[in-house]
Amino acid sequence: MAALDWGLLIGTAGIWGASFLFMAIGLDAFSPGVVTFLRVSFGFVTVAAMPGSRRRVDRTDLLPIAVLGFTWMAFPLTLFPIAEQWIDSSMAGMLNSAMPLMTVLISWKLFSVNTGSRRLFGVGVGIIGVLLIGVPASTGAGTSAVGVVLVVVAVASYGIAVNIAGPLQHRYGSLPVISRALGFATVMSLPYAAVGLPSSHFAWGPMIACFVLGAGGTGVAFAMAATLTGRVGPVRTSVITYVIPVVSIGLGVAFRDETIALTSVAGTLIVLTGAWLSSRTEAPAV
Repeated sequence: MAALDWGLLIGTAGIWGASFLFMAIGLDAFSPGVVTFLRVSFGFVTVAAMPGSRRRVDRTDLLPIAVLGFTWMAFPLTLFPIAEQWIDSSMAGMLNSAMPLMTVLISWKLFSVNTGSRRLFGVGVGIIGVLLIGVPASTGAGTSAVGVVLVVVAVASYGIAVNIAGPLQHRYGSLPVISRALGFATVMSLPYAAVGLPSSHFAWGPMIACFVLGAGGTGVAFAMAATLTGRVGPVRTSVITYVIPVVSIGLGVAFRDETIALTSVAGTLIVLTGAWLSSRTEAPAV
C-alpha cells in the first residue's frame, strides 16, 4: 500500500482503539443506548459541517447508504457499549481484531470477492495472535461470554459494511456518504436511547468523552476509513483492526487499571505480522 494508505490505516486504527476507552468512560453516566446516540449524532454534526459533505447523492443510492448507516454505525456501535457492561475496554479492542477474518469470509461468500492463499495465511496468523491476546485476558479479567458474543456480532456487521462503503465512496467521495450514513444512524439509534435515558444521569466527564468519541472516533475516523476502503478495498481496510489492540491495551491499562497478560503482548506482535502479510499484493485465488 502507498504511504497515504498506511497513514489513513494507522490514523484510523489509533482513533478507533481509543474509542473503546471513551465508550467505557461514557458508560459511567449514560446507558448504552444514550452513548451510541451521542456518538453518532456528534459524528453526524462534525461531518455535516465539512463543506465536502454537501455533494449531491442520487436518490437511488440513499437505500444503500441507509444500510451502511445500520451495518457500520447504528447496529455495531450499539452492541459495543452494551458489551462493555461485561467486558473491559482493552478486551473489546482485542476482539475487534477478528474483523479481517469476518471481512474475508463475507467478501468471499456474499460479495464474490476472490481471496488468495497469501492473504488467507496472513489472516490465519492474525487469528493466532488474537487467541494469544484474548484467552489469558478472558480468564483473568472477568470477561463475560455475552459481551464477547456481542463484539463478534458487531465485528461481523463491520465486515458487511466495508463491502458496501467502497463502491459508494468511489462514486461520491467519503464525506457525502458518511454524513448521510451518520444521519440515518442517528435516527435509527434514537429509540434505544430514549429507553435508556431514565437510567442515565449527566456528568461532564462522560459527556466530554462521548463528544470526543463522536467527533473524532466516529465522524473523522469513519470518513478516513471510507476513503481507505475506496482506495484499497474492504479486505485491506479491515487490517485497521489488527492495530487497534495496541492502542486499546495501552489506554485500558493506563486509564482504567485493566490487567493484560504477558502473552497478550506476544499476541499483539503476531497480529501485526498478520496485518502485514494480509495487506500484501497477490494474484487472485483461482
